[in-house]
Amino acid sequence: MKKLEHIGIAVRNLEESEALFTRLLGIAPYKRETVESEGVITSFFELNGVKFELLAATSEESPIAKFLEKKGEGLHHLAFDVDGIEQRMSTLKEVGFDLIHTQPKDGADNKRIAFLHPKSTGGVLTELCEDKGLAHEE
Repeated sequence: MKKLEHIGIAVRNLEESEALFTRLLGIAPYKRETVESEGVITSFFELNGVKFELLAATSEESPIAKFLEKKGEGLHHLAFDVDGIEQRMSTLKEVGFDLIHTQPKDGADNKRIAFLHPKSTGGVLTELCEDKGLAHEE
């Protein structure tokens, strides 16, 4: 793991949460993006090199909608920047972590992503992120 890439926060209303974080951080979001495969709209803030990703569901079947129903708004995941995401996934599986995804998939902010199951990470949903420009073709 190279560094903490971002902190994901599940929200019910993206506009209200963007306004709240804009007031809190004193900055506006730098990007909004829909990730169809995950059923979310994301909004990114960056403050002194730390990124915050607000996640709002696009449908009731979205993983974020299910998370909000079960746990409410708040911390959803920690994302870590990695190089060689496939190798990192393999290594983590070999040392006992459970993967939610068997292959990386396209995520927001020009990343390829994969999640580790929170049951194997002390209750914290953990995302691996690799810049698409750094991804290795296989």
